[in-house]
Amino acid sequence: MFIKRLLYISTFCVVATSATAQTKVKQSNVWPAVKKETRPWTRWWWMGNAVDQKNIGMLLRKYQQAGFGGVEVTPIYGAIGYESRYIDFLSPKWMDMFNYTATTASQLGMGVDMNTGTGWPFGGPQIKPADAATRLIVQTYKLNPGEIVKDAIRVNDPKQRDVAVLQALVAYDEKGNATNVMSKVDANGNFNMPPVTAKTEIYAAFAGKTLQKVKRAAPGGEGYTLDHLSKTATDTYLARFTNAYKSGRPNVRAYFNDSYEVYGASWSPVLFDAFQKDHGYDLRLHLRELMSEDDKEAIGRVKSDYRETMSNMLLHNFTQNWTNWAHGLKSLTKNQSHGSPGNLLDLYGTVDIPECETFGSSKFNIPGLRRDSADVRNVDPNPIMLKFASSAGHVNSKPLVSSETFTWLTEHFKTSYSQCKPEVEQIFLSGVNHVFYHGTTYSPEDVKFPGWLFYASMNMVPDNSLWSHGKGLNEYITRCQSVLQAGKADNEILMYWPIYDAWNHHKGLDMPLAIHDINEWLIPTAFYKNATNLQKKGYSLDFVSDLALSKSIGTTAGVKTSANANYKVLVVPECTMMPVETLQQIVKLAAQGATVIFQKLPEDVPGLADVEGRRAKLKQLLSTLKFSNSGGVKQAAVGAGKVLLSADLDDALTAASVPAEKLVETGLQFIRRDVNGSKYYYLVNHTPKAIDTRIPLNGAFASITIMDPQSGSFGLASASTTKQKTYVRVQLQSGEALILFASMQAKATSSKWKYLEKPTGEVKLESTWSLAFTQGGPTLPAPKKLSKLTSWTDLGDTTAVNFSGTGVYTSTFTLPAKTAGEYVLDLGQVDESARVWINGKEVGILWSIPFKARVGSFLKAGQNTIKVEVDNLMANRIRYMDQHNIEWRKYHEINFVNINYKPFDAANWKPVPSGLLGPVKLVQY
Repeated sequence: MFIKRLLYISTFCVVATSATAQTKVKQSNVWPAVKKETRPWTRWWWMGNAVDQKNIGMLLRKYQQAGFGGVEVTPIYGAIGYESRYIDFLSPKWMDMFNYTATTASQLGMGVDMNTGTGWPFGGPQIKPADAATRLIVQTYKLNPGEIVKDAIRVNDPKQRDVAVLQALVAYDEKGNATNVMSKVDANGNFNMPPVTAKTEIYAAFAGKTLQKVKRAAPGGEGYTLDHLSKTATDTYLARFTNAYKSGRPNVRAYFNDSYEVYGASWSPVLFDAFQKDHGYDLRLHLRELMSEDDKEAIGRVKSDYRETMSNMLLHNFTQNWTNWAHGLKSLTKNQSHGSPGNLLDLYGTVDIPECETFGSSKFNIPGLRRDSADVRNVDPNPIMLKFASSAGHVNSKPLVSSETFTWLTEHFKTSYSQCKPEVEQIFLSGVNHVFYHGTTYSPEDVKFPGWLFYASMNMVPDNSLWSHGKGLNEYITRCQSVLQAGKADNEILMYWPIYDAWNHHKGLDMPLAIHDINEWLIPTAFYKNATNLQKKGYSLDFVSDLALSKSIGTTAGVKTSANANYKVLVVPECTMMPVETLQQIVKLAAQGATVIFQKLPEDVPGLADVEGRRAKLKQLLSTLKFSNSGGVKQAAVGAGKVLLSADLDDALTAASVPAEKLVETGLQFIRRDVNGSKYYYLVNHTPKAIDTRIPLNGAFASITIMDPQSGSFGLASASTTKQKTYVRVQLQSGEALILFASMQAKATSSKWKYLEKPTGEVKLESTWSLAFTQGGPTLPAPKKLSKLTSWTDLGDTTAVNFSGTGVYTSTFTLPAKTAGEYVLDLGQVDESARVWINGKEVGILWSIPFKARVGSFLKAGQNTIKVEVDNLMANRIRYMDQHNIEWRKYHEINFVNINYKPFDAANWKPVPSGLLGPVKLVQY
């Protein structure tokens, strides 16, 4: 109860980027309840598993006080010199530490997730070569008439000699006819076949091993990577956990699986049999096509079938199998499917919490927002890529969609909360509602600054000089997530993902659908272009797979999935390949009453077996659609529903009476949630300009409440309703967000939102500022008197140049008379975060651009005092340490690398601007 009360109070104490609390009534009247899932969680790296109860308890309390809702324990390699503290993963002592963590977290109102392994990907000492990640190795032998294969059929690669197993041997004649000659090989690999009578090519297929081991493994977690396509291997892997739990099931909310980074795993020993079951023909007799990269039809078809089989094996043998295991332990699964050689939507949809990730930084047109060129990665975070996870969550009615957030957002020690804000907002707009920081490293109290660190982390830890203001960011995320987890997703379009077009590609073997490769498999497609354009025009959409579509039903209201997610229309973007079964189901949905829009009718069927027969069925089915022209959009009546055909999807949606949200024409972006007919609109202004206008909402609502997630304030908006449209006035500065609660019921609050009209004047705070440094290092600079605000790095004091920590500014100003309706404090440039007091009362944390807050209630006529506490980045102190060869990075495995995976060294960095730079002013309204 105390924790709930503390959260309730803090909701109205903190100011983030703009308005302070307007009129304060009970949070439950407007804001949804705060739960542990609504607060941000963090990945908690246990380095070397060198943990103890004292530090676990101490750190969890700090995390809880900072506003974290939970931790995800992921053991990794350890720090050098602390080996005596290491604990083997899943040992009885490790289980004691983990159970203590879960118990302590629960007492603090927090949750605990656990990586089902150490480092990534899954693997460990229980995985022997037979169950390890497998790759297909094919050797060819060319024979002229009269020749034989003289040497034994053995794998050439000496590293594979003890692990590779011959699985197929096929002879091709000059006409391309294939013959299985596996029976002619004895146990020693001798090929007992008579001399050939014509030119012959022999293909020998081995189930080899990738020999990949777990990356960043913790003690007790070292070993080969798992064969994720094998149920036997997965069962063997999970048995180690089951055995470790014999003394008691740990209190794990969800088990986690990181992104699929199983490199070169193109095979499994059981794949030939699985392929035959899936497609009805023997892949052994098509090894030549499988290994070729010629742009020929048969090659693409064989590879499409092969990739589909891999997808099915990964789905059933690993993902569903692992999820069933977790459910048996009364826990959930949380999975990053991207990077997998499978249908991402099905893999995400099978687990309880689909998880995407952001990697690198995005370009936002927010004035003053820093984006260093050195921080730009090869692929920016892509909202459409994120929507694969959220779509699977929405289609399957999963309440939570999570994200590994801020991975390599910037170079180490240079990540500001201002940079975090639009990045996390972009994630929310993509449908994510459960943020995990990447992340937080366990570091014991006796380890000096900067503590233990993980090389790819944003470093959300108590040693971070920004930590004392982290509550501002955390409470912003909490407020947003409390709304984004309420009700259900409210997207009107269900868009088919034509994965068979991607699979029907003649190059390569397996096709990992990875973030870093989206320029190859995603961005060039019509699917991507349509999804992007429709969102820009104000439509909301989710993606659907063939499997999920097969379980859906059509109604006169649209399409309903098997998990009772509802959509107004099914859109099929331009695609070439479509299974007959999928087209049959689409036509069936229309016959049941749904509206279906094709951008272009499919042309062909995927795969090799019975191509002509299936083509005929596809053609016959398409011929049943009798289209007539209707205003430039072709239309065919099908049962109780209809099928529309138009190259312009926007025109077709208009013809289908599916309206877009025209509010996007202002430049605002949005996402909606439905709560029993009422709607939450989450709005974000990522344009370079302030927006003050009346925006239209689709629907007639009884009242609109404005909710400010930056501060927790709220009030009744100025709104009017005309012809099923509600027009509401909104004001957002660049970089700000607002939430609108569009209610079908009576007013949620009687308090009116206070709009800021034209400014009537300003007061510049140009008096002398006193600056005192209160915490940080390496040394606290001496106090300063400043006639002009400037960066700490320009004070002429080397201790200030090298300093990372907190500086407190104090000053006074005179307000002749308190006459304005409202006053807004504008701090100008802040590097990087501020907490403000006026006349001894805390205004709150201004942690992000534009560093403004409403302060009228804190002011008085006459002399006023202001105190501004500023935290800067860690960068300058790390720079000092590297210039003076102070050892702070000393880890096993990869040690500590920079954003380009080179050895980290900050010695040549330029000092980063720090402190309150201003100009500071009060603007009267």
